[in-house]
This record gives sequence, structure tokens and C-alpha cells, in this order.
Amino acid sequence: MGELETLRIERDGHVAEVVLNRPGKGNALSPRLFEELEIAFGRLDEDEGVRAVVLRGEGKAFSYGLDLQEAMGELGPLVGGGLAGPRMKLRAMIQRLQRQTASPARCRKPVVAAVHGWCIGGGLDIISACDLRFCSADARFSLREARIGIVADIGSLQRLPRIIGDAATRELALTAKDIDAERAMRLGLVSEILPDVEGLLERARQEARAMAELPPLVVQGVKHILDAQDGLTIEQGLAYVANWNSAFLASEDFGEAIGAFFERRAPRYKGA
Repeated sequence: MGELETLRIERDGHVAEVVLNRPGKGNALSPRLFEELEIAFGRLDEDEGVRAVVLRGEGKAFSYGLDLQEAMGELGPLVGGGLAGPRMKLRAMIQRLQRQTASPARCRKPVVAAVHGWCIGGGLDIISACDLRFCSADARFSLREARIGIVADIGSLQRLPRIIGDAATRELALTAKDIDAERAMRLGLVSEILPDVEGLLERARQEARAMAELPPLVVQGVKHILDAQDGLTIEQGLAYVANWNSAFLASEDFGEAIGAFFERRAPRYKGA
């Protein structure tokens, strides 16, 4: 696939922005958008010039969630009956969507989600796969799959307990309620609320720039360690990071960091 149709990628130095670009439909998540999400983050993962990513939505909302009209073209034939064949195809489709939704988490570079307006269903799945989340005061969040007869199946039920805890995840999933920005911050879903979209984007970009100024391989290593130790005991996690640093501590950037400290100058990291 060449040009992206439902997303836009922008660059400012070492920071890239992935923009959900279906504003006329509230950035509803079509099959094409899911596909392009994986393509976009795959490109940014391979681009060594990119050190951090901001994910945001164009228009009035981050995302209204799954585009039911388009999704039913693919989903409809698989839920209308049949035996093992359609069931296996449906399972494969769900697993593909799970992989595509996980694109921010699978990207080695840290990803900051900037949420304004509605963030519904699949939108919440996507931001839960990001490393940090900020929102504007008008943000609203809803894990509302139960309202349309679906068990959420592409990430929220697995990732949200690690972010906001089991009880809060159960509350959102079992009631399919809407929550505002203040409640989202109290739960720990977002780190900060900004008064408007302009302030939100500046804050998200500021955080991305701060990460991009650090040694890129170290930042990627931190993300990897945090992800890899999920399910490990503390002792196992410590052993894993000891092995990691024994392999990767020695680097040009490490020498540059030490030299810059003693020479009282700003370091110049190369990712080497």
C-alpha cells in the first residue's frame, strides 16, 4: 500500500504524529483504518529518525469507535450462521484486528495519545495500547461494546486492568457507561487534562519531544523492559533487565551522556 487514505503522518524533527483522518465520520474505525494503523506504526518503527510518536484525531473527536456500517460488510457473513468454517474466519478476523489495534504497543518508539472529544469503543482499545495518554477538558470515554451486543475483544479488557485496575475496568465494561475527563484522570486513564485542543496537542508534543531528546535506544529499552516483565516476578524482572543492560549498556550514547555531564554541555545522541 502506498499513500494512506484514513491516516496522516506528520514529522517535526525526531517526533512523528499519526493523525486519524476521517473527520467527517468522527474518525470511526473502518477496516481500512485498522489496516493503515498497522502500516503507519510499522513504518515509524523502522524509521530510525523517529524517536517518539503522538497519536491524535482530526476534527471534533478522537474516535467514535467501530464504523459499524463498513464493518458489517465483512462481519455480517460471518455471524449469520454456519458451522466451523465461518467460525474460524471470524476468529481470524478478530485476531487480525487485535494485532492491528496493538500497533502502538508493538512499535518500539514511545507513543503519546492526545484525546479530545469522544473516545469510544475501539478508540479506547487503541489509546490503551499507547504508552501515555493526555486529554482535553471536553474528552469523553466509553467502553460501550456491551450496548451493541459485543464482548470487547481487541484490547481494552486486557490492557485497561493494568492501567486503571480491575474494578474500574469492570465498571466501565459491565455498565457501558460514559465517563468525563475528570473521572478518567482520577482512574489513571489519562495523566493530565488540558483546557482545550491546542493546549492538549502542545502538551503531548512537549512530552514526545522530551522523550526524543533522550538516548533513543535507551528509551526503546525502557519500553521493552516494561512490556517484557508483565507476568514476571520481581526477581525474574530484575534478572531480565540485568541481562538487557549487560548486552546493551555499552554504547556510543552512554559515552556521550557521561562526556556531556562532565563537560557541562547538552548531549548529542545518535542512537548508537
